[in-house]
Amino acid sequence: MTLPASLTTPIRVAALLGALALTAGAAAANPSLVVDFDTGQALSEVDATEPWYPASLTKLVTTYVALQAVRDGRLTLDTPLTMSARAAAAPASKMGFVPGTEVTLDNALKMLMVKSPNDVAIMIAESLSGSVEAFADEMNATARKLGMRESHFVNPNGLHDPNHFSSARDMAIVARALLLDFPDQRDLYDIGALQLGRIIIANHNGLIGRYPGADGMKTGFTCPAGFNVVATATRGGRRLIVVVLGAPSPLERTLEAARLFDAGFAKSGGGEGPLESLPDSTITSAPDMRGEICSRRNRAAVLAAEEEDVGAATSVTGRGASAFVRAPTQMTVEDAVKPVHFDPVPIFIGPKPGWTGPVLAAKDAGEPTPEAARAYAADRASPTASVETLSAPAALKGALKAVKLTPLSARLHKRFAAKTAPKRTVAASAKKPAADAPLPSTR
Repeated sequence: MTLPASLTTPIRVAALLGALALTAGAAAANPSLVVDFDTGQALSEVDATEPWYPASLTKLVTTYVALQAVRDGRLTLDTPLTMSARAAAAPASKMGFVPGTEVTLDNALKMLMVKSPNDVAIMIAESLSGSVEAFADEMNATARKLGMRESHFVNPNGLHDPNHFSSARDMAIVARALLLDFPDQRDLYDIGALQLGRIIIANHNGLIGRYPGADGMKTGFTCPAGFNVVATATRGGRRLIVVVLGAPSPLERTLEAARLFDAGFAKSGGGEGPLESLPDSTITSAPDMRGEICSRRNRAAVLAAEEEDVGAATSVTGRGASAFVRAPTQMTVEDAVKPVHFDPVPIFIGPKPGWTGPVLAAKDAGEPTPEAARAYAADRASPTASVETLSAPAALKGALKAVKLTPLSARLHKRFAAKTAPKRTVAASAKKPAADAPLPSTR
């Protein structure tokens, strides 16, 4: 896939530089962290234990809980999950599937890492644990097990809640745990693009395909959080994890991460000690960045977030880590907006052909959508006409052209899907089985 040429014109580059100038003053005290993956040593940190709203970085914890559930035998990667009314009502970013749509866990996790859809995160949570609230309990138990001391989660997607917070250190801990504990799933985090039928969905991570050695993991944004990223890169057999929180735009987020990588790879020895030894912050609540990120004066950041929603992964430069002697980044503005070709990974809707096992769903998929599912929708714009609602009744296979459906054909596609979707019996959620209970079928 090649990004639109309009993203690489001189006017476009000038606009990105203008956006950077508008937001340059807000990045002075953002938390950041550089970690050596193999040793777990913090090479540099700025306020790495300060509480912060993680936004969609939360989905790394959601992914860990889901992969652990697979390991525990509660479901398989091929198990279909069901979109509930509550999940479908989630604000953007979202896939826009109608209630009753089925998606395998494997496809759902790929969507989660690339598109970052809030509706799919809720679908995973409800299908595994019966409800968002029960899944949040599992997330918090997982966080405690991993040693994430500054975290508390109330939902699987990171939509803003004052009681939902984490830190740069905790995000680095879960990122490292994902790579160490589930090495067979490392390819989830460096997918450049997905292909769903004729739709191409590009990754929001502006480092992938642009920064040398970048190979994951996840971005996040809400107005209170700012622009966050957990990123990994490998050079000369050495892998680093970088966390940047609260950047004022996706542009600065990307280059700040690039500079931190440059400084980290240039550093040998020393550092701040093991992750678990970093001193606890004296700050007890996460700051609300809404005024700086989404104010009228700073509309450039909001417009940049809209670009993320349509797969326009663009970025410009920002500050580096003050703990290092700064080296010039290998990413220029032109590098950041150059067209990048990805071979999209195909995904599909519906069960895997031949699946005869259970289909998981929320404990009570027919319950009314609670007010909490609609909260904070103002933090993100609603889907535009270019973000299409899809509900395919069966697996989409084979090579398909990278052409978006027109609004009319999308409506016809939805109507056809509604008429032809097979009636299926859904199973209860994938709760942890009792000691003498049979495990779900994996046929």
